[in-house]
Amino acid sequence: MIVPLSPVRFLYRAVDLFAGKTGVVSGEHRFTYAEFGERCERLAAGLLSEGVKPGDRVAYLSLNTHQLIEGYFGVPLIHAVIMPLNVRLAAAELAAILRHAEPRVLIYEPDFAPLAEHLRPLCPRAFATGPEYEELLRRDRIPRPDIFSFDENSLCELFYTSGSTGTPKGVMLSHRTLYLHAMSVATLMMTEDSGVDLHTIPLFHANGWGQAHTATMHGLTQVMVRRFDPPQVMRLIQEEKANFMALVPTMAGALLQCPNPGQYDLSSMRYVMLGGAASSPELVAALEKVFQCQVIGGYGLTETSPVAACARDKATVTIASDEERWRRHSMTGWTVPGCELRVVDLQMNDVPRDGASIGEVVVRGDLVMEGYYKEPAATAAAMTDGWLHTGDMAVWDQEQYVQIVDRRKDIIISGGENISSIEVERAIGAHPAVLECAVVAAPDPQWGEVPAAFICVKPGDKLDEDQLLQFLQGRIGRFKMPRRFQFSDAPLPKTGTGKIIKRQLRETFWEGKERRVQG
Repeated sequence: MIVPLSPVRFLYRAVDLFAGKTGVVSGEHRFTYAEFGERCERLAAGLLSEGVKPGDRVAYLSLNTHQLIEGYFGVPLIHAVIMPLNVRLAAAELAAILRHAEPRVLIYEPDFAPLAEHLRPLCPRAFATGPEYEELLRRDRIPRPDIFSFDENSLCELFYTSGSTGTPKGVMLSHRTLYLHAMSVATLMMTEDSGVDLHTIPLFHANGWGQAHTATMHGLTQVMVRRFDPPQVMRLIQEEKANFMALVPTMAGALLQCPNPGQYDLSSMRYVMLGGAASSPELVAALEKVFQCQVIGGYGLTETSPVAACARDKATVTIASDEERWRRHSMTGWTVPGCELRVVDLQMNDVPRDGASIGEVVVRGDLVMEGYYKEPAATAAAMTDGWLHTGDMAVWDQEQYVQIVDRRKDIIISGGENISSIEVERAIGAHPAVLECAVVAAPDPQWGEVPAAFICVKPGDKLDEDQLLQFLQGRIGRFKMPRRFQFSDAPLPKTGTGKIIKRQLRETFWEGKERRVQG
C-alpha cells in the first residue's frame, strides 16, 4: 500500500497513541497531545476562514512558543505552507523576504508588534498571539483530513536561509522530504515515549525545527524554550526532567559559563547534539563533565532538512581513550539513513580518504530540498548530476567520518597555503580566557591574505596578543598564526541561532577590495 508521506501523519499518531500525555509545554501552558491536536485543527479552520488556500504561505514572527509549533502542523493540515521568519533579521531584510514569498497571513508575538506593523502592508492579514490568536482558534474546527488528499510532493515548509553568507534564499521542503527526514532523525534520537525534548534552538532555524517532527512522532514531551537564558535552561532541565537538547557551540559555551551548575539536578539529560557551527574536542569534554551524558556533533543545512550526518559511534571504529572519543564526537560524523555524502574536488571526483585531502561536501538523498523558491537558476547552480553543493570544505577517512575544515568562502589562502579558519578558531578557543572567537581572511601586501582573529574575552579575564600567541605556539603551524587581533568583551555578531556572521567581520578589512574565493 502506498500512503502519502506527510508530517500530518506524525500529529495524528501522537493524538491517537498519546492523547492524555503532556505533549507541549510552553511557559505556563501545558497541553496534552489531544489538546494540541485540537488546537492545530482549530488553527487550520481559522486560517481557512481568512481565505488561506492550498499552497498559500503563512508566515510566523515568533520565538519558541506553543503557537509556533501549532503552526508546524495546523498550516499543513489545509495544504498551506508554513514559513517561520528569523526574528533577528532587520525590518528591511524581513520585508524583502515577504515581498519574495508573498504570504497571505502573518502570525506574530506581541513583542514584535512594531515590526509586524512595518510588515503589514506586505501581508493581507496579521494576527498577534494572545487574545487575537485565540479568537481565530474559536471560529471552528476542521475534521481530521483524509491522508490520501495530500500530495506528498507538494510544498509543506518554506525556510529562508540565514543570510550569513549572502542574500537569504527560500528553501522548499515537501511533505515527503520532511517525513523521510524525520524518520532518519528517529534513528539518532531516543524512541521511548517517556522522553522529554527541550527545544533550545529557535524553531525558525534549521537546527531547531529539524527535530520537532520526530519528537511528535515519538510522543515526546516538547518543552519550548522561548529565549535562551542559561540559568532558565538549567532550571527547565531540572523541573521537566529533560533528556535531549540541541545546541550551537555559542549556546554550549554560555551554558558552561552558567554560575554553579552543580546547584541544578541535570541527571535526566541523556543526549546533547551540537550543530550549526564547528565544535571542538574541548567543548565536547566540558559538556560531558557538566551534563554527564553523551555529547556528539551533527551536520546539516537548511537545504538538507537539516540533519545529514552525525558523529555517533560506529562499531568498526575502536575508541581507545577519552581524548579519541572527544575528537570523534566533535566531528561532522557519518551520514544518517537516506542520505549520501561525498567529499569531492572541482571535477566531482572523490578526494582521497586520508583525513588530510580537502574537498567540498556534496549531498544527495531523500532529505535534500526541492529547490530554492522562485529561483530556478540558483537551484540549478547548487546541483551537479543530482548532488547538492554545500559550500563546506572537508576531509574524510576510510570509515567515511567527515570533518568540516571550513566554508569555501572562509578558507584563507596565505602565500599559496590553504588555512582552515576553523582549525585556528579551535586552537584559540582552547584558551581558558576566550569566550568566543572568529578567524577571517584579511588582505596582506606580502602574503595576499593572512588570518585575522576577533576574540571575545570571558568576563573578569584579560588576554592580549602576546599571551595568545605564546599559547598558540606548538598548537598550530607558524604560517597559520593570526597576524591581526581584535580583543573585546562585546559578543560577536550572530545570526538568529548564534552562528557568528563572518562575512560582516571580514568586510571590515575588504571594503573597496576584491577577494578571490577558493574554487
